[in-house]
Amino acid sequence: MTRTFDRRDLLKASSATLLGAVAMPGVLRAQQRVVKIGVLEPLTGNLAYNGTQSAAGAKFAAEALNAAGGIKSMGGARIELVIVDAQSRPEVAASSVDTLVEAGVCAFTGATASALGLASSQAAAKHNLAQVFSIGTAEAVVDRGLPNVFRFTPGVNKCTSVALDNLKLLNEGAKGIIKTAAIVHEDGPFGSNMAKILNERLPAQGIKVVETISHPTPHRDFSNIALRVKASKADMLIPSNYLNEYTLMARALFQQRVDLKAIYSILGGAASNIKFVRENNEVAQYVMDCNHWYDPNKELSKALRQKVADAKLDLTYDIMCSYATVQVIADALERAGSDDRAKMIEALGASTFDSIMPYGPTKFVKGDNQASQPVNTQIRGDKIELVFPKKFATAEAVFPIPPKG
Repeated sequence: MTRTFDRRDLLKASSATLLGAVAMPGVLRAQQRVVKIGVLEPLTGNLAYNGTQSAAGAKFAAEALNAAGGIKSMGGARIELVIVDAQSRPEVAASSVDTLVEAGVCAFTGATASALGLASSQAAAKHNLAQVFSIGTAEAVVDRGLPNVFRFTPGVNKCTSVALDNLKLLNEGAKGIIKTAAIVHEDGPFGSNMAKILNERLPAQGIKVVETISHPTPHRDFSNIALRVKASKADMLIPSNYLNEYTLMARALFQQRVDLKAIYSILGGAASNIKFVRENNEVAQYVMDCNHWYDPNKELSKALRQKVADAKLDLTYDIMCSYATVQVIADALERAGSDDRAKMIEALGASTFDSIMPYGPTKFVKGDNQASQPVNTQIRGDKIELVFPKKFATAEAVFPIPPKG
């Protein structure tokens, strides 16, 4: 059973309704110890799709961990997830931390967007409560120096740097066909920082930035933006925005017949999303992205892929990242042997866990996972293929976009 809580719900209930529980008689349930992990995600509002996917990833992780015996150092304690809706609003994300604290969580994961996570982690610092960011690319996430913050996935600086390194290889392989670029980005912390880095570094690769366009989130009409990209005559578009905006942008580009040799996304909200591929297949072909993704070769990754298919859900990076962060929190619980908040922060800081992601052992330095890395994906047919790094690749990259007809 799945329910979403606000503070009034929590005060009325004797305990939060939780995901990942194993059905059993009431007496046995009462006797078995549980540990509570919070999941703070936008389950409503403009980021609801991503937040719901992330909550599902946390559920799958809790189920797998409980099936494997729970937290063994705590007598096989079961993991219970307290799911709270951030409503796609920073002020709600911040106030929701009180709900998590009152529920007795030892740490929490979330919250899909940097703006939400920045608000929630600042509130959590007052309670000495750890937040493990599943996704939070803005560098302000870790630059504030909060001891309760742990960013598991890569930030915008690393994602942009890796994306540029891979773009250089692709363009060299294509004999320098890309000479100009247009940038379209959301105007929040991560998109603005990415655009700044691209404007600084692309000229060194022989690529001139001919247009940089920002937009708010949400944004519903991309016609003018598409026309500006078309007028720029850019060889390549580099977009970075959330799922809904990316989808609308891609459709507008297609409708305006914007001719591009490449669409090379960095943290593109739809470019690595199978929902976008399924619903906009012709528009999506050969779109490339540098983003979060799991290692498809690991056994737990294969099991997760099957779980997602059985649940008839989309396999997205939201699910992958949330699954992995619950793994990391559970490993910290195992080593701490306690759900004490201070001990959890200490255990997370010493994490060397190897999750389903293509990272290797976790290494948090000032809250930032130095082992994290993005990968490059590309949409081909009805699939999302991993094309970089080669050791994880499921297909060769196609660059530039092949001529039509």
